[in-house]
Amino acid sequence: MERRFQFLKDPVFLIALVLFLINELVLKRFFSHPFLHSYFNDLLLIPCALPILLELHVMLGLRRENLAPTTGEVVGHLAIWCVLFEVVGPRIANHATGDWRDIMVYCVGGLIAWALWHAPDLRTRNSLPETA
Repeated sequence: MERRFQFLKDPVFLIALVLFLINELVLKRFFSHPFLHSYFNDLLLIPCALPILLELHVMLGLRRENLAPTTGEVVGHLAIWCVLFEVVGPRIANHATGDWRDIMVYCVGGLIAWALWHAPDLRTRNSLPETA
């Protein structure tokens, strides 16, 4: 049996949110490393944004189950956000630029979040039955 997804109380979401705030409020101010300024927050897109959006989907009746985000939900939202942020955004906002590396980092963050959200399920599915 799969465990219920906690949305805004989900540990992956909460850790990603704390990491985002630490990067914005502390790390970027004291360190000039390009990864912190250009990519670290992109890594947190799926773990920070998807639980909020899925809770909204539940509230609107668009999602019935309270299970961890499915592969399709992660990939679908990644595709939408990549097009929105890296193709459409730069065409309508002068300060925005499209960067293929952002897309790679969004995907890595999404893969890590998906793996963390499904880790207990993967362990129980792949375990061998105990012998007497």
